[in-house]
Amino acid sequence: MRCRVVGVNDLALFLVAAIFSLCLASLSFAQRAPAGPPVGAGPPPNNNPNLEDRSRQVTESRLRSAEMDVGVEEANQKRLQSAILNMKQDFARIQVLRNDIARNLVAHKPLDYNLLSEQTAEINKRAGRLNVYMRAHVSEEKEQNSPAELRNEEMIGTLVKLCKLIDSFTENPALKNADTVNSKEIDKAREDKAKADRDLLAIIKLSGDLQKQSDKLKTPQQH
Repeated sequence: MRCRVVGVNDLALFLVAAIFSLCLASLSFAQRAPAGPPVGAGPPPNNNPNLEDRSRQVTESRLRSAEMDVGVEEANQKRLQSAILNMKQDFARIQVLRNDIARNLVAHKPLDYNLLSEQTAEINKRAGRLNVYMRAHVSEEKEQNSPAELRNEEMIGTLVKLCKLIDSFTENPALKNADTVNSKEIDKAREDKAKADRDLLAIIKLSGDLQKQSDKLKTPQQH
């Protein structure tokens, strides 16, 4: 089993590309909005001072609204940057944990269930947080039933499977190339995203199962 670390920017690109697409959709909608009447096509000017006051109030209201919109946009940008930072950290940490598990397996070290409980619990937590942004889902017919309780001799094989799932997830083109997909590749991109969803959900499920079994097998901590 090989140990490697993949770039941490990949998953962030997926989120940025998705948000960028939403921005493009909003821009397109705004561009299609009906334009106002041409200059000179409206009714003749009215010199009523009440109308001038009303016009000034409307202008001031629009300026205040624009200032509020700027504040909202700044808050959204801060949330986006925070989300990207959290995703990078979770994405990188899952790979570090995967590599630590793989190195111990390659070295044929005895399974340390106390350590495995901590590692798989953290993988489960961080993968779950990634799913807050990715919103991974699979169709009901493809959902897997809960497996039987893992036996001690099955732990190594299951750990290898978890490492391979993490490899598959982090190498998925849907995460690596989300910012370069063109219209001709959209079907392939959807297939890749569906596979990334399945891998992420499998990582969450399998890491949770491994943590539960490790908890049962670990030795009491010495104080």
